[in-house]
Amino acid sequence: MIPARLNRLVFPFLMSSYMVFFMTFLITLLNTGFNDGFFGRWAQAGAFAWPIAFGLVLIGAPRLQRLAMALTTKKAG
Repeated sequence: MIPARLNRLVFPFLMSSYMVFFMTFLITLLNTGFNDGFFGRWAQAGAFAWPIAFGLVLIGAPRLQRLAMALTTKKAG
């Protein structure tokens, strides 16, 4: 298991990997179609996009979580 103190890195890693996996698949599929070389183009897009997504989630997730908490309210009752 991974130590709990690394959660601040594990969450951004998982979230960015999840998003990049599906988004690059769909965008590559829409832009180029499912033909010869698709998986290579998809892998190249993922390799380019993942470090950017990881950094954005690493920096943005705490701020966005605070914003979401500020925008939502507990249900009265």
